[in-house]
Amino acid sequence: MTDVTTNPASETPASRKKTSLLTVDALTRKRNAAETRFKAYGVVAISIGVFFLAALLWAILSNGMSAFQQTVVSLNITIDVARLEAAEKSIVKTSKYNAIIDEALIAKMKDAGVETEMSGKDLRKMLSSGAAATIRDDVLANWDAIKARDGQVMQYDVLASSRVDGYLKGRVTREALARDKNLDAAHLDIVDQLVAKGTMVKSFNWDFILGTDASDNRPEQAGIGASMLGSFYMMLVVLFLALPIGVAASIYLEEFAPKNRFTDLIEVNISNLAAVPSIVFGILGLAVFIQFMHLPQSAPIVGGLVLTLMTLPTIIISTRASLKAVPPSIRDAALGIGASKMQATFHHVLPLAMPGILTGTIIGLAQALGETAPLLLIGMVGFIASNYPDGLADGFFSPNSAMPAQIYEWAKRADPAFYERAWGGIIVLLVFLLTMNILAILLRRRFERRW
Repeated sequence: MTDVTTNPASETPASRKKTSLLTVDALTRKRNAAETRFKAYGVVAISIGVFFLAALLWAILSNGMSAFQQTVVSLNITIDVARLEAAEKSIVKTSKYNAIIDEALIAKMKDAGVETEMSGKDLRKMLSSGAAATIRDDVLANWDAIKARDGQVMQYDVLASSRVDGYLKGRVTREALARDKNLDAAHLDIVDQLVAKGTMVKSFNWDFILGTDASDNRPEQAGIGASMLGSFYMMLVVLFLALPIGVAASIYLEEFAPKNRFTDLIEVNISNLAAVPSIVFGILGLAVFIQFMHLPQSAPIVGGLVLTLMTLPTIIISTRASLKAVPPSIRDAALGIGASKMQATFHHVLPLAMPGILTGTIIGLAQALGETAPLLLIGMVGFIASNYPDGLADGFFSPNSAMPAQIYEWAKRADPAFYERAWGGIIVLLVFLLTMNILAILLRRRFERRW
């Protein structure tokens, strides 16, 4: 008995299994099936991502678009200069203007053919509690024109109350108003008749975009305009501090710094700072800028300094990546024709890396624009931004809010009208973020160079 091994070379051509290059064997079919499954997994993953993105956008738009509309009531008020002067001399100015509004409401009911036994005070519950202040502010701002129209009738569009506005938007039902202290079914019957007569209508709410925040009693007057300005001032601080410091640090570390343990330690710490939770920077800002440096609380200058610290690692990392992407041959060619190290860096390397630097900077600014946690600890959330700053210096150092902080503040208030405005504020914030990202893409394409 002997061990005999089969020698493939001894096989005759007739004994071999004939195959063709056009025939797919079992191993190839297995690999093709695996590739097909992998493509299917990718399509499913993308479909899930697109589905959740669409669901998110639908939730934001369906809940927030109503914030850009507001119910108003048109009142015809007869100008009586003597009465207005007496109201300004009175201690209780608001009550005097409320009496004028009551008379205009009763007259509006008669003109619209709406029969009611309610007094003007009861009818006024359908209007915003700040209606009197709105009319008074307009009178004081246009006093000369008001005096010239003594005895004439002027039309004022007064905001309806948040409950009436919610009723017309479907946010408030009659059953929900059964427990309301101010409105009842009789008020809603009048509202339906005024809507049918065209006296009460929904119009575009410019005050939401351009206005300021309001107290809990006047949600219909709340706007995000002052918060937008606060975010703008903070982004100016971040831009003028984070960009030069971040780019200068990146150029030094990438082009000039010696490669030793100290620079390695710096690079590791920069990478770690990019992963630190943003609320830690808020604690740092509270301790250093407010408690130690005694800068004003809730001021955009403090928020900008905190966001600068948070954005610096992102800008440094993106700038260094852009500098690394420039081919070494560019540096060698510049040095070979006699340029110094600084000339090669600033005349050749930096212009080629500029698209990536601008992109990283704008993305860092967009990230800082949407941050809320650092602003919690420096007091920008609890502050009600009810006035615009008086000037440039006042815009940096006076207390204000920011868009994400304002959205957070609205979301935690009890009135559903504030919740509606929180969704609307998210839409405004997303528009800003989308604009900044589009700008980053355009700048990258504009300054991008091929080599």
